[in-house]
Amino acid sequence: MEYLYKLLVTLLCLGPICWSSQAAVVDLERASGSRDWWQVAQFYQIYPRSFKDSNGDGIGDLQGIISKLDYLKDLGVTATWLSPIFTSPMADFGYDIADFYDIQAEYGTLQDFDELIAAAKERGLKIILDFVPNHSSDENVWFQKSVRREKGYEDYYVWHDGYLNATGDRQPPSNWLQAFRGSAWEWNEQRGQYYLHQFAVKQPDLNYRNPAVVAQMKRVLTYWMDRGVAGFRIDAVPWCFEVLPDSEGRYPDEPLSGYTDDPDDSSYLKHIYTQDLPETVDMVYQWRQLLDDYQRVHGGDTRVLMVETYSNLDYVMQFYGDHTTKGAQIPFNFQFIVGGQGDKNNTQMNAGGFVKIINSWMSQMPAGQTANWVMGNHDQRRVGSRYGEQRIDLMNMLQMFLPGVSITYQGEELGMTDLDISWEDTRDPAACNSNPEIYEQFTRDPARTPFHWSSELNAGFSTSSKTWLPINPNYVSVNVATESAADSSHLKLYKQLVQLRQLKTLQYGATRYAAINDNVLAIKRSLSGQQSYVLVANVLDTSVSGVDVASVLYASGNYKIKLLNPEAKASVGDSVTLNNLTLQPYAALIVESV
Repeated sequence: MEYLYKLLVTLLCLGPICWSSQAAVVDLERASGSRDWWQVAQFYQIYPRSFKDSNGDGIGDLQGIISKLDYLKDLGVTATWLSPIFTSPMADFGYDIADFYDIQAEYGTLQDFDELIAAAKERGLKIILDFVPNHSSDENVWFQKSVRREKGYEDYYVWHDGYLNATGDRQPPSNWLQAFRGSAWEWNEQRGQYYLHQFAVKQPDLNYRNPAVVAQMKRVLTYWMDRGVAGFRIDAVPWCFEVLPDSEGRYPDEPLSGYTDDPDDSSYLKHIYTQDLPETVDMVYQWRQLLDDYQRVHGGDTRVLMVETYSNLDYVMQFYGDHTTKGAQIPFNFQFIVGGQGDKNNTQMNAGGFVKIINSWMSQMPAGQTANWVMGNHDQRRVGSRYGEQRIDLMNMLQMFLPGVSITYQGEELGMTDLDISWEDTRDPAACNSNPEIYEQFTRDPARTPFHWSSELNAGFSTSSKTWLPINPNYVSVNVATESAADSSHLKLYKQLVQLRQLKTLQYGATRYAAINDNVLAIKRSLSGQQSYVLVANVLDTSVSGVDVASVLYASGNYKIKLLNPEAKASVGDSVTLNNLTLQPYAALIVESV
């Protein structure tokens, strides 16, 4: 959740890298051998509220997802991650859970969920659920029992008396700030104490220093595995633990960050006491152990953990585990989000910037682990809006060509872009907790607008007269039906890229990448006994000629075009001379050795 606290990430260029004025090159040999299902999977994130509405209420639902499973299968998806579908008052659209063991009524029922699992299984698709461990809804029965100090629930949440100031007024326990603006502490009159909520007021933090909470959340994971899920995406991991109070029961204030003068903004403070604690890493290790133990007892494929953290990379890498302990298989790699300008304008990023981002992950990833690439999600501006619409195909080509796991947010395969949402139509609490003058810098609504299925009314998403968020008017041309019928489109190229990823060279091969100059990014994938492939992309809006990729990537011999974007102005099958290339603005092509 980088947008919440404007994390500044230092991109370290470590490992076997050689810098010069012309290029940066990294060789990473990958031993060929077997791969588990998730290592060769195409993951796809669904934001259920905006995917497909089956009953005409303007809100997406489980039956809507079931009706579109064939689309996912045709797209080449292996596993789909669903943003929260659990019972919730929707203060944060499902990330405030009132019942971790049931389905939100507007999305469907447990019977609908079981039908989804069965229908997905018939198509060879896996379902990943969003696991939200840091907090619950204040309407959760656990919190209500904790408010009443019922036995066993007294310390289920983080409670504190607060302090009396010099005038006798009660003050919060510390200066800690919530992610959605303002104090992270809320007074509860019935209990007579403050509770911690690092997100919205209606999202009280669970107390992971209480073994009963740890055991409860493990029961939640087991419950959904019993219902057939293939793993979990773990939300907001860095917030799970905060420091203990001192011997006098006092929590320390967090220091000022210097990033902003707005005292209500989360980024006003450095979150050294409320995020990225070592206990959180150990908790993820425990969850991984639970999933592995479940597989040993019940059999079946590996259950996978995907971890959301925008922390510094030295902390993120710990979630992989070490030589003695297994961690998450996929700690999300958000470097194409935080490594650039976050949700801001990255349209001028040059080839060296792309190489820095790639190398920041590849050079620090522990040996033997699998890389992953996340360009966007429901919390971020869409890729086409951040990197530029002329780079949409280029970015998909890059994501699919790099080694490891690819994770796509719904609509990126179509080239969907953000819709500016008015203050009146704003729904995101991160924005609603601000005001009409500044809400646009906090809102996540633009990337959550409904999916475009066709050029029909409401983009084929819903028959309702009004959808929960407005639909981008460009749905008339940017939609599944139109792009499927076109001779070439973002969608058709995306499908070809998914197929290309299954080649042995791209699954097992060595990777070598370079910034040839400011314009040109080049990546080579090679494997003994197999064809070599090279991605060449002009990432800027000026044409270049006389580009020598061959000598930098050791890509001698003859090559022909395998795939390309329209900006390349060439044809599949054309011969390519890699030591003397001419590239139009934003041209990207993948060539194969012949």
